[in-house]
Amino acid sequence: MALSRTQRYWTVLFMMSGAFVALLNQTLLTTALPGIMASFNLSLDRAQWLTTIFMLVNGIMIPISAYYTTRFSSKKLYVTAIGLFILGTVLCLAAPYFWVLLLGRAVQAVGAGILIPLMQVVLLVAFPLEERGAAMGVFGLITGFSPAIGPTLSGWLLSYYPWQAIFWVVLVAMLLNFLFSLGVVKNLTETGPADLDSLSVLLSTVAFGGLLYGFSKASRIGFMHLPIILLLLISFTALYVYLRRQKKLPTPMLNTSVLRVKAFVHACLIIMVMFMIFNASMTLMPIYIQKIRGLTTLQSGLLLLPGGLLMGILAPITGRLFDKIGAKPFAVLGMLLIVLSSLSLSRLDAHANSFSISFLFAILMTGNALILTPLTTSAMNALPIRVIPHGSAMNSATRQLFAAIGTAIFVNLMGTKVTLEQGFRFTYQVISGLALVGLMLSLTLPRKP
Repeated sequence: MALSRTQRYWTVLFMMSGAFVALLNQTLLTTALPGIMASFNLSLDRAQWLTTIFMLVNGIMIPISAYYTTRFSSKKLYVTAIGLFILGTVLCLAAPYFWVLLLGRAVQAVGAGILIPLMQVVLLVAFPLEERGAAMGVFGLITGFSPAIGPTLSGWLLSYYPWQAIFWVVLVAMLLNFLFSLGVVKNLTETGPADLDSLSVLLSTVAFGGLLYGFSKASRIGFMHLPIILLLLISFTALYVYLRRQKKLPTPMLNTSVLRVKAFVHACLIIMVMFMIFNASMTLMPIYIQKIRGLTTLQSGLLLLPGGLLMGILAPITGRLFDKIGAKPFAVLGMLLIVLSSLSLSRLDAHANSFSISFLFAILMTGNALILTPLTTSAMNALPIRVIPHGSAMNSATRQLFAAIGTAIFVNLMGTKVTLEQGFRFTYQVISGLALVGLMLSLTLPRKP
C-alpha cells in the first residue's frame, strides 16, 4: 500500500531526529575526555581511542552500507540501528573498565554506521527528483548543527554533572525515539537481491579501516614512520584488490559501475576537494586560535560557532534553491568563497583580532555549505534509482577518506616551517591552491542538475 505524504514526512522526521542524536554523540565526547581520563586513570593517547574507534568502525561500515540498504527494509534497519546505539550507550554508562567503555563506543559506531548512510538513501528514494534538494537540505541542517552545538552542550553539562551525563542525555533521547518510531516509522525502501561476499568484507575492512587509522595517526605524528608507511601501503593494496574484485562479482557488495557515470564522478571530485579543506580547517583553526593567538578552548569554540551555525542554516536554503537552479551556481560561488577566505586566512598573524578570525571562518563555512547539499544531491540525481545505495556508499566512503587525507597532509604541512604561525600561513596558501582546482572543476559542471 502506498504511503501518504504525511506518513512519509513523519517517517523521515523521526529518522532525522535519530540521525541528529547519533551525529551529536560524536562531538559530545571530546569535551568529556579529561573527566574520563581521571575516572579510568588513562593517558591522553589511550583516551583518544574512544574517538578513534568510533571513526574506524563507522568508516568500515560505510562501504558495506550498499549491501544492507539493498537487502533489508528501511524500517528494520532503522530500528536495528537505534537498538544497537542504545545497547552501546548502556555499555558506556555501566562501564566498570575502560575496555567496556571502548566496546560501548564501537557498538554505538555500528549503529551510526547503519543509520547515517540509510538516512541519505531514504531521502533520495522517498522524494521525487524535484524535491530531493529540499529534503537533503534538511538533512544538511542537522549534520551542520550537530558539530556546532555539541561542544557547547557538553561543556555546559560537564560544568554541573560528571561525564556520564552525556551518555544519559543520548540514552533518553534514543529510547524515546525508539519507542515512538515503532509505531510511526514506515518502510520507505524496496528490498532487492544482495550478496555479502566475505572476502570483500575483509578487504574493505583492511582498506578503509587501515587508511582512516593510518592518515589519522599521520596527522598526529607525521608520515615518516615505518609503521605508518607499511600500514598505508597494505591498505592501498587491499583497496585496489577490493575494487578489482567488485568488478568480477555477479552481485558486487559495492557496485563500481557508478564510477562510469561522469556527472556523478564530477560532483564527487568537487565534494572531495571541499571535504579535504573543511576537515583540515576544523583541526587547523583551533590550533591557530589556541596556540598562536593564545586564547582558551572556550573562546576558540565561540569564535568558530558562527561558522558552524551558518553551515547548518544554509543547508535547507541551498537544497530548496538547488531544485530550481541546479548545482553549478552554488559550486562556483562556494569554491570562490573558499579561495578568498583561505587566501585571507593565510595572512593572519599572532595579533589578528577575534572578529576577523570568526568572520573569515564563517565565510569559509559558507562556501562549504553552498557546495555540500547541492553537489551531493546532484551526484545522486545522476544515478538510476537501483544503484543509489551504491552511489551513496561510494560518496560517503570517499568523502570520509579524503577528509582524513586532507587533515593529515595539511597538519603535517603546518609543521614544516620554523614557527607555527609561519606554518599556518603557508598551509592556507596551499589550501587556496587546492580550492582553485575545485573552482576550475566547478566551472566545468553542466548548467542543469
